[in-house]
Amino acid sequence: MKRRSSPLSDPETNQTGSPAVGGPVFLAVGKLRRPHGVDGEISMEVITDFPDRLTPGRVLFVGESHEPLKLDSVRWHDQALLVAFDGIIDPETVGRYRNEFVYIQAQNAPPLPEGMYYYHQLMGMAVLDPDGQTLGTLTDILETGANEVYVVGTLEGGELLLPNIEGVILEINPEKREILAKPPAWL
Repeated sequence: MKRRSSPLSDPETNQTGSPAVGGPVFLAVGKLRRPHGVDGEISMEVITDFPDRLTPGRVLFVGESHEPLKLDSVRWHDQALLVAFDGIIDPETVGRYRNEFVYIQAQNAPPLPEGMYYYHQLMGMAVLDPDGQTLGTLTDILETGANEVYVVGTLEGGELLLPNIEGVILEINPEKREILAKPPAWL
């Protein structure tokens, strides 16, 4: 059973968040790569399952400062999107954003099907064993290729690695903010 969509948080640093305490949570949807042509377009690597929602007129937030920029145009080119932002009409200006992540506000993320979760929804959840004993708190999710691995910060200050597979991750309860897990026998 799938637990969540592909990540919308920054996959290289696993950072989501806000420039201001109490501000909105931002989720990465892409990474700007290099200017394309002479009209202010830039190539964007897509890291969202919902690229169809990246449409002209949508405001995206660029870089760690989450600078708001309105999409002027979007088109596919090879495996990337070519995007242009309102008011940016030359490669030198758009080039300032090279290698910056592009975010949306989490509150504007599309809802996921039942039983699937965004990473930011899982972070900080209590992880309990089948007897109800606290194993720790979910602090990170690693993508290994075969399956995700939940990193649980233990009460003793260590880490417990739990593969997100059937028989180990038994239940996710978003209302209680709890994950029921049965650590493998080899741990």
